[in-house]
Amino acid sequence: MTDALGSIDMPERGRSEEDATESEKKPRRGGKRGKKGPFARLALFYRQVIAELRKVVWPSRSQLSSYTTVVIVFVAIVIGLVTVIDLGINRVVGYVFG
Repeated sequence: MTDALGSIDMPERGRSEEDATESEKKPRRGGKRGKKGPFARLALFYRQVIAELRKVVWPSRSQLSSYTTVVIVFVAIVIGLVTVIDLGINRVVGYVFG
């Protein structure tokens, strides 16, 4: 089955399948999620997304502009590096086959 901790497919430690009571042998349903309709689950999802977004520490304007500058400079350096490597490989291939 699975090696995940807390899997419902595996018996608890120290207990065998026969020791489990009848209510523990029933497969688990979705709990609260299993009883709600699709629109209620969608509304719950959006509420959870908004709650998580409220926890985010947003950067200030100066931090955002410095981060953007760093990313643009890094991308320009990588583009230059890839261009130099491409030109080098192009010359080697031209020398070998050309």
